[in-house]
Amino acid sequence: MSPSTPVNDGPLPPPVINPGGTYTLQSISVGCKVYISRPGPNGTTEERVAEILSIRDKPVNPYARRSNDVKEEEEADNKTPEEKLEFFVHWDQFNKRLDDWVSGTRILLHRDLEWPRPKAPPVKKALNGTPKVPPGKVPPGKAHRPNNLLKAATSNAALGASPAPTPQHSQIFSISRASSSPAPPSLKRKVPHDEEEDPTEEAYDFDADADGDMEIEGDGDLETFDLSLTDTGPDSQEPPPFSAFSKEQEIEKLRTSGSLTQSVSEIARVKNLNRLQIGKHEVETWYFSPYPKEYAHLPVLYICEFCLSFFPSPFMLSRHRQRCNLLHPPGNEIYRHEDISFFEIDGKRQLSWCRNLSLLSKCFLDHKTLYYDVTPFMYYVMAIRDSAGCHIIGYFSKEKESAENYNVACILTLPHHQRHGYGKLLIEFSYELSKKEGKLGSPEKPLSDLGLLSYRAYWSEVVVELLMEWDGDISIDEVAQKTSITHADVMNTCITLQLFKHYKGQHLIVLNDTVLQRHEKLRKKNRRRIHPENLRWKPPVFTRDQLRFGW
Repeated sequence: MSPSTPVNDGPLPPPVINPGGTYTLQSISVGCKVYISRPGPNGTTEERVAEILSIRDKPVNPYARRSNDVKEEEEADNKTPEEKLEFFVHWDQFNKRLDDWVSGTRILLHRDLEWPRPKAPPVKKALNGTPKVPPGKVPPGKAHRPNNLLKAATSNAALGASPAPTPQHSQIFSISRASSSPAPPSLKRKVPHDEEEDPTEEAYDFDADADGDMEIEGDGDLETFDLSLTDTGPDSQEPPPFSAFSKEQEIEKLRTSGSLTQSVSEIARVKNLNRLQIGKHEVETWYFSPYPKEYAHLPVLYICEFCLSFFPSPFMLSRHRQRCNLLHPPGNEIYRHEDISFFEIDGKRQLSWCRNLSLLSKCFLDHKTLYYDVTPFMYYVMAIRDSAGCHIIGYFSKEKESAENYNVACILTLPHHQRHGYGKLLIEFSYELSKKEGKLGSPEKPLSDLGLLSYRAYWSEVVVELLMEWDGDISIDEVAQKTSITHADVMNTCITLQLFKHYKGQHLIVLNDTVLQRHEKLRKKNRRRIHPENLRWKPPVFTRDQLRFGW
């Protein structure tokens, strides 16, 4: 018997829409969609639909100068209700990294307001012939199974991180050049239901970093116990009743604070930092990062560009710089060419610096989970040198002992150094280390949208460059050994570029005109390259005691 399909009561009712002018700013709640003015191209202003994700009172900077306190209090008293409220919004059909806090004055009350759709009651799927369980009783075999909040997230990560099987035999391909090649069927990654966010975006998340999740097991409800040692006399204050504690309130408090112990699969965190000042650069953050709660919602968080310590005011940063004597990342310099240097840092020896680096990188990486145990990882930091010191550009982390032969766990180029070719330089350096180790390497999966684009561009450039310089037949295994790129990544690159063609019973690699023109265009850019002769590095060897983490 085939499984029975759930019976739908009918389509969901359309959302309730209030016409403009019939609602106020105070009536807007989380989940509503409103029109908000935002800066457009060429200095214009456009009106765009956005969904309200969170609402708060406009925060006051407690670290501002005392001389300005009186002025700020007077201005706060004279503010209208629209100026006192801030809304965290997600712009319709825009990437999540553009989510931002906007003032209530930017909400257009003369445009329509769309209320959130009511949630449909969950329909339980059951097989025909399955005995019905009476209400209030547990089905057999599930009485001792705890409800893990991270069960779904863990299973999804395990599916995405499983490496592709290595081909058992080498396939020989002939290299030819033709004007066109048949397009293979499109390849799509099956996305679990709880990972689907936006159908217009790539379903890849760059989550693989040196950090992990802290699992919370329980029945899903928050239980509160009074463990105080004070006597409960008649004058003592009675604790609030259990009904005063709700799961929604606790989730909202965790979502907007700096807790590291919440479930990423259940709670969508709201961005808690506006801007960061790193050296002479001031950048806007993209995502939530669990910096301490007292630093959340500051206008600007000031970061020392050498030791990565964070401060709430420029005065505190200036005092720190008078005592900080660090002028480069705290590790061994293993590569130097012109003004670019690479430093190798052991997470076990530089705990504070690597933790600060993880906090900084979380501001620009979505779904990256943070954990304070950075000891199982090595960090390779790229810096640019000048007369003031070595300024960090980007980094990638790497497991000291990877069972899947991953050569990158997390990779990031800071936003103010992006679009200058540094991302490809980081990727190329990671593969140069794999060549030194004599291994095939691949980044941890799944990748983010920007990470996937960067790796695809690098793989395409390296594979096409090798095929153009190669004379005669070549196999997928030879391409992998020459480039240290895994067989699966080489195959996926060739499929993406539509290089495979079946002709007279054999497989050919066809370099069509489009691929050749794109490669010639890239060669004219003269991007930065890694020079292996300048690399002074030997693969580190760790003893069993050194690989024993968390003991």
